[in-house]
Formats: sequence, structure tokens, C-alpha cells
Amino acid sequence: MPSVKKRWLNSLALKILLAFIAGALLSIGLLILTGMVVKERLPGMDLTDYTQALARALQFDQHGDPIGFTQGDQYPLWIYQSLSEDVAYRILDEKGRVMLMSPGAQAWPPIARITAPQEGSFSFTRNGVVYDGVTAPYSHQGRRGFIQMTASSRIIDFLHRGFALPFIRFGIELFSLVLLVVFGFCAWITLKYSLRPLRQASADAAMISPRSLDARLQTQGMPGEILPLIDSFNQALARLEKGYRSQQDFLAKAAHELKTPLTLLRAELELMDDRAGVREPLLMQVEHLARQVQQLLLLAEASEPLSYHFVPLDVAEVTRDSLQFLQPIAEEVHVSLSLVVSDEAVMWHADRGALFTLLKNLMENAIQHAPAESDVRTEITAGCITVRDYGPGVTQDALPLLFSRFWRGAHRRDSGAGLGLAICHEIALAHGWQLAAENAQPGLRLTLKR
Repeated sequence: MPSVKKRWLNSLALKILLAFIAGALLSIGLLILTGMVVKERLPGMDLTDYTQALARALQFDQHGDPIGFTQGDQYPLWIYQSLSEDVAYRILDEKGRVMLMSPGAQAWPPIARITAPQEGSFSFTRNGVVYDGVTAPYSHQGRRGFIQMTASSRIIDFLHRGFALPFIRFGIELFSLVLLVVFGFCAWITLKYSLRPLRQASADAAMISPRSLDARLQTQGMPGEILPLIDSFNQALARLEKGYRSQQDFLAKAAHELKTPLTLLRAELELMDDRAGVREPLLMQVEHLARQVQQLLLLAEASEPLSYHFVPLDVAEVTRDSLQFLQPIAEEVHVSLSLVVSDEAVMWHADRGALFTLLKNLMENAIQHAPAESDVRTEITAGCITVRDYGPGVTQDALPLLFSRFWRGAHRRDSGAGLGLAICHEIALAHGWQLAAENAQPGLRLTLKR
């Protein structure tokens, strides 16, 4: 049960839903706050608020009678002089006697809602124009009174059409933009952090290769909707690893088991009489089989990451050992071997035995394709090793096949197993190097870059 609850809380859909809810609440809060600001910035649209504001601005004499208003920028009094036909105010005492009024209030009709004031709204028509009014009470030093205000429908309509509507239109556009930004930002933040485990899992999956089948995708922090897919992927990796390990074990064991009988068979052939002239052909076949078995063992070892022990190595020194090992083979086919070291003390982090095998196979492949009396040239720089022969090279269609297992070129002298360059490729992958081939015209150039 706790795991189910935790998975529900880690739901991607829930997080996106919460993000949109948070965005909506934040947008509504901004809308309310802006509405409050607009309400304060646009007095006069609400007569009740305006009337109460006038009541707060009243000034009184020493007897407590109203004599005018505090002059302020927020509620200018000049409007009652300039627009006396449309706006007016009047101050009454608690008995309804007029204490103070603007010029426009003199034309108010003597209706009960005006002459006998009580808190609330009223309206009247004069010269075909409707006037809306509000009566609001006030008190000063224990004395109660009323303040009345009217505004014509035409001035209200003018203010609404000329000022309020454009402002409202602008406000709607502004709020739409704010809502878009807020919702977009909330969704972006949520998706960024919610999908981070998925992006990390994708990156980890892209790094998995036959050399890292033991790796598994992390499930911690993974959204509940994606977790079953990650679990299934990890289970598939486990099955692949088991099958791959079984294949590698079978390859290594089969090659190892074949070495002993081939050795015994060779010994028997060497001891037999060659009366019928069949010993030498049989010995050649046994030698070929032994070479293939040895290559299979090397391939199995090169494909196993645990076989490597990485240490700092002098590349030139290992290369010279490979040249010395291949010198008898090169002399036999009248091919010379040369080495050019451009930088001193070129150090690479590698497994010595694997690097020796890689260089030996590259140079041996070049020897097998080099014409007699030609040169196989090896060059070493700080980050690159190249091996070149001056043979016929390969066709463009054959270049992608050079590092395939059991593929053999048409011009090599021996009948090898076609595993030498495949072993080189496996060793390069294990070290994180790049091994490439290109036609050098003439010959073939093999390049190893770290």
C-alpha cells in the first residue's frame, strides 16, 4: 500500500494537473488584485464609493457645520463647477436642511428621496436626462448628516465609453497575456522537473552497449506512468545480458576445448611417416584451425569488459614490441616495417595486452595485403595511430565490412579466419577509441584515435 501511494504522488498527470491548478489560482489572485487597484484608480464609476469619499473629505467650522472639502488631487472639486449640469453634490443635516451644495444641486427636483434623505440610491429625470444619485450618512463630533451626489447618465455613459471600455479592453488583453505567461511558466517548470528522470533514463539507455549490459535504468523519482516501462526495459536488459553472457561463455569454452585436441592432433601428424605425402597438407589444415581457435579466444576476451586492466602505457614501446613480433612474417613475404613517432613519450591509458593485440592485428593485416618490396608504415602522434600499406586497398562498398566478423579481403596472402580487424574493433570500443579505415590510393590506411 505505501508503494502504491508513493507511485500515485509521483504521477506525471497529477503533477501537470497541480501545475495548472496553481497557475489558475495565481492568475485569479492577480486578477483580483488588479481589479482592486483599478477600482481605486478609477473613482466615479461607483457613486456610492465616490459619495463616501466626499464625506471623508468634508471640512467643518468650529461649530461643526460643513464648510467645504479638503482639496485633493484624487477627488477634484472643479468638476462640480465645470460640469454643473451633469454632476452635483449637497450636504444636509440630520433634519434635512441644506448646509452646503454645488451649483448643479439647485435644480434638483423636490422629491421625497432627496428632501427627506435616507441612506441609499435615488434617481430623477430633468430635461430628458436621467440622473442617478446616492445618499450617504456622515457623522462629526456626534452630529449626524447626509451627503448626496448625482451624476447624469450621459456623463456616466461618456466616461464608460471614452475611458472605461478602452481600459477594460486593454485590461483583458493584458490579463490574457499574463494568464498565458503564468500558465506557460508553471507548465514549463513542472514538465522540466517532472520529465527530468525520463530524460536521464533516455540518456542512460543510449549509453548501454554490449559492453555495459549489466547497467540498469534508475527507477528512483520516475513518474508512475513511466515506471512500468522502465521496469520492463530493465527486465529485457537482464534477459539480453544473460543470453549474451551465455554466448560469450560458450564461445570461450568451445575455443578452449578445441585447443587441446588440435594440439594433440598436430603432434600425432608430426610423428607420422609421410609416405603418402599427406602430412604437410594435414599440418596446414590443423595450423589453420588452431589459428581460428586462437582468434575466437581473443575475440571472446576482447568482448568481455572484465578482461581489461587499464594502466598508463608508452604507445611507442608497445608498437615496437608488435613490430618485433611481426618482423619474421614481414621478412618472409619481403615487406619492410617502418615506425615514425612524431611526439615523444606518447602515453595512453590502456590494457597492455589488448593494445599489443590491436596493433599486431592492424600491422599483420597490412602485411598480408602489401605487395612484395613495399613498406608498411606506422605513425604515432599524441592522439592518433595510423597503419598504412601500399597494396590494392578495398572497394568503397567493402569499407563498412572491414571490421565485420569472418569477413576476408580478396587480396590477402593467407587464409585467415577474418576475425583480426573485428578483434581490433572490439578492443577499440572497450577503450573508448575510434577505429576507422580509408583508401589511401594506393593502399589502405587504418586510423586509431583516442
